Amino acid sequence: MARYIQDVYLNQPDDFVHFIMNDFLQKNGFTMSDWKGEAAYRAGDPMFKGYKYLKWSYNNGMFHLEAWLRRTSGEWDLEGFVACAQKRPYKNNLQQLIATLQQPIPQAAPGQTAPGQNAGAAIRVPVQTVDNHKAATLGLVFGILSLVFCWSPVICIIFSGLGFSQCRMGNGSSKAGQAKAGKIYCIVGLSLNFCLTILYAMLSLS
Repeated sequence: MARYIQDVYLNQPDDFVHFIMNDFLQKNGFTMSDWKGEAAYRAGDPMFKGYKYLKWSYNNGMFHLEAWLRRTSGEWDLEGFVACAQKRPYKNNLQQLIATLQQPIPQAAPGQTAPGQNAGAAIRVPVQTVDNHKAATLGLVFGILSLVFCWSPVICIIFSGLGFSQCRMGNGSSKAGQAKAGKIYCIVGLSLNFCLTILYAMLSLS
């Protein structure tokens, strides 16, 4: 078994850890799946980015994380040069997650109530969540590249696929506008590529 494993003592409330993890899994497109009979979260796709897997647990203040990439013969951990284009972003994303889980939680002063709340009501404490703004920016870049290379079916499809994947991750980030623009560029690039392909085919037959 080759996995990236982290055990971090957080000593945070259970509901806080579950909130951060659910937010992270949703923003990064993870869904519950199966890995050789073992339940694990999975994200990605088999064509452009490959599949990445994640397992986590939290007991008595200890956070346990396991992450790996799918390879033909089994698992890839997140170290080493091979497949570093997939490993490095995933590892950085997980390190950002752990830093987010370690943030100090602001404590409300005794007797304090939030604006518009009745005395005794639960106070909502703002916390920082994982922000996939880099994915939104990458999605925009890939979208522009798919538009620039719309004349090449293979290159356009590759950049569009990568762009859609990154834009999906960046939808809920602080740069959601860039993710939306990137998705539009990908759609336009694919549409132009389709029209150009048909035009080339018609000219070749004439």
